[in-house]
Amino acid sequence: MTALIIGGSGFLGAELVRRAVAAGNATAATFATGPGSVPGVAWHALDLRDPERVEAVVAEVGPRFVVNATSGESDWAVTAEGPVRLAMAAAKHGCRLVHVSSDAVFSGTRVHYDESCPPDPVTPYGAAKAAAETGVRLVHPDAVVARTSLIIGDRRSAHVRLVHDLVAGTRNGALFTDDIRCPVHVTDLAAALLELAAGNANGVHHLSGADAVSRHELGVLVAGRDGLDASRLPAGLRATSGLPGALDVRLDSRATRRDLRTVLRGARQFLATGA
Repeated sequence: MTALIIGGSGFLGAELVRRAVAAGNATAATFATGPGSVPGVAWHALDLRDPERVEAVVAEVGPRFVVNATSGESDWAVTAEGPVRLAMAAAKHGCRLVHVSSDAVFSGTRVHYDESCPPDPVTPYGAAKAAAETGVRLVHPDAVVARTSLIIGDRRSAHVRLVHDLVAGTRNGALFTDDIRCPVHVTDLAAALLELAAGNANGVHHLSGADAVSRHELGVLVAGRDGLDASRLPAGLRATSGLPGALDVRLDSRATRRDLRTVLRGARQFLATGA
């Protein structure tokens, strides 16, 4: 079975590549700025804004499944339009597709969101991710759209790096006590995505950790795991910060979890000291 990981040199993508190779899959992966370091992988430069290149890579690799783990932030051409180009190519060549989306598609008005909840984004990034979901499902009806939350692991995680920088005093800012999410560990997320890719599921699936925590509590947990002084982490309120974004978004993953062998641990478990 051949796997194609889009964005394979990124934080999540690298874990997907590593696990796909370890599972015995012939694995190809794409990169935007430079290839990853996992041996035995066929690396392809790819700009999702280039439809001819997207088509060429999918045709050359001929994968059984594609997992799109790219992130173009609020760049509409990359984040909204790129995944649709990829989905069109995957559908044309008969490939399964798992498209990774985000809890940023929600406003936080409902707080608890299961797979049936329609997107109502409040940021440009959320709007781009929501548009990609719609386009992907339109052109590739058998695709999986996998929404997730804050992805945690080692210092390759942007959220973990932020904690280290705040403790060290090398970055300004605060961790909000009113900004609630359900973080997931990168190894759990990658395993779940590959399980979905290898199966027959389609439609929207939520892949988040079991614990709803504030960004400040998450920072304290990371500091505890990494031996940092959590008292140096500045706290704040998003509601009074003037920064855009939803406050409380809790992905309800229970329906998806029931069908997965992979366990999606909560942050309090996977960041426990010594875990």
